[in-house]
Amino acid sequence: MIAALWSRTTVLDRLVVVLLLALVVASALWAAQRPAGARVVVERDGQVVFSAPLSEPRSARLSGPLGETVIEIEDGRARVISSPCPTKACMGMGPASRQGDLLACVPNHLIVRIEGGRQEDTPPYDLLSR
Repeated sequence: MIAALWSRTTVLDRLVVVLLLALVVASALWAAQRPAGARVVVERDGQVVFSAPLSEPRSARLSGPLGETVIEIEDGRARVISSPCPTKACMGMGPASRQGDLLACVPNHLIVRIEGGRQEDTPPYDLLSR
């Protein structure tokens, strides 16, 4: 089956497949190298409603327009364990632990973001001007 499919492709088709596979591998390697997160921040409608270190196990009940969403922090990871939204996609996203990871419960207006700790060689400011 694969040999028959491969024989019907052109050189350009094969080049596109190889480039897409290389892009997938590079993306996976980049995602695996992101530093571990230090803090979970939850926002509702652009306002921070909860913030806690990932190192302290706990759960939080956060209200939204649909009801209460429960977030659990355990083993340095945060995940949504209960949500009133109809599709439960936020629960299916799994745990978030790396800096920059996001969990979103769009129907309930909640965004869970993982932030990293400040590294030793990183200055405590984004921009310096005179």
